[in-house]
Amino acid sequence: MIQSIARQKSSWAKNIAAFAWQNGRVCLTASGVACCVIAIRMIGLLQGWELAALDQCFRLRPVEPQDDRIIIVGADESDLQRLGFPISDTVLANLLQRVQAAKPRAIGLDFYRDLPVGSGHEALLKVYEEMPNLVGIEQLKDREGAGVAPPPVLTQLGRVGFNNVVYDPDRKIRRALLYWKTDTSIHQSFALKLALIYLKDKGIQEEAAGVNAQYLQLDQAVFPQFAPNDGVYVRADAGAYQILANYRGPSGHFKTVSIQDLMTGRVSSDALRDRIVLIGSTATSLKDFSATPYSTTWTGTPKLMAGVELQANFISQILSTTLENRSLLKVWAEPGEWLWIWVWAAIGTGLSWRLRSPQRSGLAIGLSGLGLTIGSYLAFLAGWVVPIVPPLIALISSAIVIISYIAHSEEELKRTKEFLHRIINTIPDPVFVKDKDHRWIVLNEAYSRFLGKPINELVEKSDYDMFPRHEADVFWQQDDLVFKYEHELEHEEEFTNISGTTYQIATKRSLHKDAAGNLFLVGVIRDITERKTIEEKLRRTTEELSRSNAELRLSQDRLSYMANHDGLTGLPNRNLFYERLSQCLEWADINQQKVALLFLDLDGFKQINDTLGHGVGDVLLQAVAKRLNGCLRTSDTVARLGGDEFVIILPAIPNSQDVARVAEKILSTLSQAFAISGETISVTTSIGISIYPEDSEEIDSLIQQADDAMYQAKEQGKNQFVFITKP
Repeated sequence: MIQSIARQKSSWAKNIAAFAWQNGRVCLTASGVACCVIAIRMIGLLQGWELAALDQCFRLRPVEPQDDRIIIVGADESDLQRLGFPISDTVLANLLQRVQAAKPRAIGLDFYRDLPVGSGHEALLKVYEEMPNLVGIEQLKDREGAGVAPPPVLTQLGRVGFNNVVYDPDRKIRRALLYWKTDTSIHQSFALKLALIYLKDKGIQEEAAGVNAQYLQLDQAVFPQFAPNDGVYVRADAGAYQILANYRGPSGHFKTVSIQDLMTGRVSSDALRDRIVLIGSTATSLKDFSATPYSTTWTGTPKLMAGVELQANFISQILSTTLENRSLLKVWAEPGEWLWIWVWAAIGTGLSWRLRSPQRSGLAIGLSGLGLTIGSYLAFLAGWVVPIVPPLIALISSAIVIISYIAHSEEELKRTKEFLHRIINTIPDPVFVKDKDHRWIVLNEAYSRFLGKPINELVEKSDYDMFPRHEADVFWQQDDLVFKYEHELEHEEEFTNISGTTYQIATKRSLHKDAAGNLFLVGVIRDITERKTIEEKLRRTTEELSRSNAELRLSQDRLSYMANHDGLTGLPNRNLFYERLSQCLEWADINQQKVALLFLDLDGFKQINDTLGHGVGDVLLQAVAKRLNGCLRTSDTVARLGGDEFVIILPAIPNSQDVARVAEKILSTLSQAFAISGETISVTTSIGISIYPEDSEEIDSLIQQADDAMYQAKEQGKNQFVFITKP
């Protein structure tokens, strides 16, 4: 089971590698199609379709509940017939007083009143001054110079918001304005002005955003400024301070009462209290209507939205984002959208390349397109405007390109296979041709005879269908190396035919490509079984000779070791001691250094031998040798001359004090009791010391002096060291 899973994972990895490296044209196709779609999009040819797709997302999205914070007092057709239009200053003053009496939080007057109308102008001005929560409206001058001024008194009081809107090329309004900068000042929009009055009671006011000082922040909500290429837009006019409009629903979505109902008392004060009241026109005859994403209908009759309801949507968007964390419509940065388009081009390319059938590819592309559409719609529900049309075009276009290429490639493949079959049948050696999936597509008669299977039973099969797994693994790996690196390769391997006979073969593999770019692996097999048998015999003979030589060298090494080391302690013996002492003296002479020679003899060792036996004595000598090695540097030498006599060479000794410290350390170490064969044995040593070149420059003389000093140490009481003194 584990091997099966590992083989499956290996197969997946090889398929991915083959797709990425061996089929470069697939990745190139995806990139080329994506670049073309992005270029077409950047010049604006797809914007109409993208806007239509965005509108469809709005229409399919569930309509949100009414925002009860806003109520519209609309002048409908019956109001115009009874009151006339424009409404006189007297009627307007009475209307505003009636609204103010209900104690709303803010009042928005969506009527242009730059000039007096009828009687009662002074009363209207007084009402303006007495209503601090009233906001008037103005039309700022646009590029064509058109504009409508607000009531002067409201301008002086700073209670005016502009009513300019942004139209898309299809004359629909999908964006809202928050600010407008002129040469003299920065203006707030009508919707933002009213929203700020409403939020003021909650302690929320406008401030620069922490993430970008150019952005508006209300409490925790940040309103990013629209850029020319945001979302579905291409080089759009991003003047003033715009945001994408996130409508709550189609027209008629906000609670609306008529002026007549309000004036006659049919609207309770509770309906207006603590709300934003928008006063504006809802009469169709005034033509104050605009198209929105909801305007297009299945019947083809546009459903427009009154200007006052547009303002209600804009106000609601600001309030809901600030107070309820309702999502603004967010967009990806341009590189993210380009990557999104490339991903879907790659999906269309990859699916078509893998399926290699127009019918199956068409079904897969259709399902993928449906998945793209649904995914983009779900993203829209979460507040993201994700491109739909460009990736859909990239998906379909890349699939068409690949399907067309595959059709051409398969026709070329058929002609190539026929040509190869005619050629390789003239070759006496077994020859096979495989495709990139490691399947046989062409075989000659020699290969069929060698394997023991008819050609028609081998075509479209793989090595795993015919050979033992361990052989098939080797064949697959070698084929894969040729496909991956595109180099000719010769490899020796085993080949077991249908009868169970195993041959030793040498396979030469090379890669070939036809006019359509199809890759083929061509392998030529030679039977080298006889040659390998001879080579194996020669190898065994060589191994036997090598083994004999090794044993001889080992014997020589052992003899050499025995000749230079003490058989009991493993320390250097007298021969090796003289050799190393000679080397140390030569080195000291060249480098102007000193060498100390210590001659050691154990005190009372003969008594231990006599009382406890030679076996215990031998073990004691081994323990002494081990302790001596532990007291010295790696550059020092300790040797056994025989019996209980040891000598130590200390090269590069600066002075006699350093030699004395080493001698003291040796005395201290050896004076500690030994535990041997259940016995606690104490032994000491006497040390004689001579120094080169102070005491002598001759080896024998230096050794004799150290020996003499050792006897002086014994005569002076043992367990001590003595430096030789010259007479």
